[in-house]
This record gives sequence, structure tokens and C-alpha cells, in this order.
Amino acid sequence: MAQDTGLPSTPRNHLPRDLAIAVTLLTTYACLHPFSGWHSIGVGPFDFLAAPWPRYFTGLDIGLNVLGFAPIGFAWGTVLSRGMPPGRRVLVVWIAATLLSLTIETIQNYLPTRVASNLDLFANSIGGLLGAILALRFGRIFDDNGALAHWRERRILPGRTGGFGLLVVGLWWVSLLNPSSYLFANGDLRNLIDLTPSYALTGHGFLRVELALTAANTVAIGLLARHAMRSPSLLLATTVLLAGIGVKTLASSLFLVPAQPWHWATPGGLRGLAIGIALLALFWRASVHTRHTLIGLALMTATALVNLAPDNPYWDAMTRIRQQGHVLNFHGLTELVGSFWPFFALLWLSFGTRRAEKVQ
Repeated sequence: MAQDTGLPSTPRNHLPRDLAIAVTLLTTYACLHPFSGWHSIGVGPFDFLAAPWPRYFTGLDIGLNVLGFAPIGFAWGTVLSRGMPPGRRVLVVWIAATLLSLTIETIQNYLPTRVASNLDLFANSIGGLLGAILALRFGRIFDDNGALAHWRERRILPGRTGGFGLLVVGLWWVSLLNPSSYLFANGDLRNLIDLTPSYALTGHGFLRVELALTAANTVAIGLLARHAMRSPSLLLATTVLLAGIGVKTLASSLFLVPAQPWHWATPGGLRGLAIGIALLALFWRASVHTRHTLIGLALMTATALVNLAPDNPYWDAMTRIRQQGHVLNFHGLTELVGSFWPFFALLWLSFGTRRAEKVQ
């Protein structure tokens, strides 16, 4: 019979598994986007395996396929780090990643916008293998005694509450890889429900809308980060915002033609960012219930504005998103994450408030 020591049990660290599941689902979505036009092309589902390699391919295509599956190999290699010899772990993850890629490529036979390719399968398999090997060396940061676990124990709420809080922030960064949206804007459902505003705004009117939208999102993500913390750190919340700006700048540099790293730095966006940071500092020490209410209002306000506002006039008619197939599919993935991120954040907020009240 187990002896009760009277000491509180340490919550199991679910972050590696949650990240692995999220990475796998998001990668699968990106590979099968846009999930429409299903039909048979009249060939066997596995004929692509024996076909010659594609005649036209670029190093970028191969690199994106390798990089696309490396996070899957790393994430699941980290999850399997306990109780399994390193060599067996790499082998299991490699085989699983290869089978996942084989399944995806087979399904792509029935999508008109995708082409099943043995070269893609090979590159994905290599990516999964490299990720699993990297997990042997760097995956230990997720261990209970690793650097990340110690940092999380000091800074982040325990258990699933803190883990999903970190996931909310991570998905927010992913959503910012969409270069065509406003600064920090999420929750755009217009493409999903076929909603197109039939009116236009003056320059000053649009500036005010963009200012309010950016300020609301800045307050929301800053207080959401605060909501996941064990002890308040304005510096850590500021780091989250700065990293978001960095991701947005990177996306505008890599995915726009011509590259426009400061495409997001519009007058309304910059002013809204400054006002949002000021409001964040003002309400930083507010009670849990007050912060909860402010986050909800900010998310709902920003979501309403991004759906009701007309198209961004700062989007130059000569600016285009890169037309490589993998880039377009990745763009579709970031659009999906951005569309549903506010609702995911609200869901976590609803379940995480009680734990935040107890700890903070």
C-alpha cells in the first residue's frame, strides 16, 4: 500500500505531448489544404512510389519538405524520451513520420491541387529522421529536470492550465506568419462564411479602426500571457509582444514579393501598438476577474473589427504572396490558425481562470 507523505504531487508535464499533437495536426492540415475537389485521377493510390522522380523541382521545395517534418520528428522524439533506448526511439519516430507522410501523399492523389510525389515522401522521411536525432540532444529541455521545466516551474502555472497557456501563445506566433493581415489581427472568418463588407472607409476612418484593432489585440495577448504566469512579469509579456513583431517582420520578408519587412508598420498599427502597451501596463496589476473581463472584451472587439472592416488599403496592388505551392499551403495553414485563435484563447481563458485565482 502506498504511503501518503502529505506532500503535494507534482503535475505531470503534458507540454511535449500537447506540442507533438498540435504540430502533427497542423502539418497534416498544411499538406492537405484546401480539402476540396476530391476525385480520383484514375491511377493506383501507390503508383507514385514507383514513378520517376519529378522532372522539375527546386531546392526550396525539398528544403520545405524536410523542414516541414523535422518538427514532427523532434516533438515525438521528445515525447518518447522516457523508458526507450535512443536508437529504438529514433527508429520508431522515423518509421512513424514516414508512414504519416506516405498516408498524406496517398491522400493527395485525390486532391486536384496536390500531386503525390515520391520525392516529397523521401524529403519528409529525412526531415522526420533529422528531427528525431535532434531530439536526442536537445529534447531534454522538456524533461522534468530540464531547463525548460525549471523555467516553467518558476514562471508558468502548473499542469494543463499553464501548458495550454503556452500553447495559446505559440499558436498566436504561428498566426502572425500570415503576411497579409493587419498587425496582430486574428479571428478573420470572412473567407469561411463568405462575408465581404460592401462599404469603404476614409483614410482617417480606417486609421481609427486599425488603431483600435491593434490596441485591443496588444492588450489581449499581453494579459493572456500574464494570465498564464505564476508570478507577474511585465518583461516576459513584453518579450512575447516583441517576438510577435519579429515573426510578423520575418513573414513579410519571406512570403511577400517584393519583400517588405516593415509592411505591418502602418500609422494605425504603430499608434495602436503604443496605446495597447500603455493600457497593458495600466491594467497589469488588476485582479484576475478584471483581467479576465478585459481579455474577453479585447478579443471580441478585435474579432468584430477585423470581420467588419474593409480590405487593408495599405496592401499594395503590386504586392503578392509567393506562388510556390508549399508557401501557398503554409499560408492557408496560418490563415486557419489565425481565424480560430481568438476562440481557442477564450476557451482556455474560461477553463484557466480558477487555477489562476488560486496561484496568483
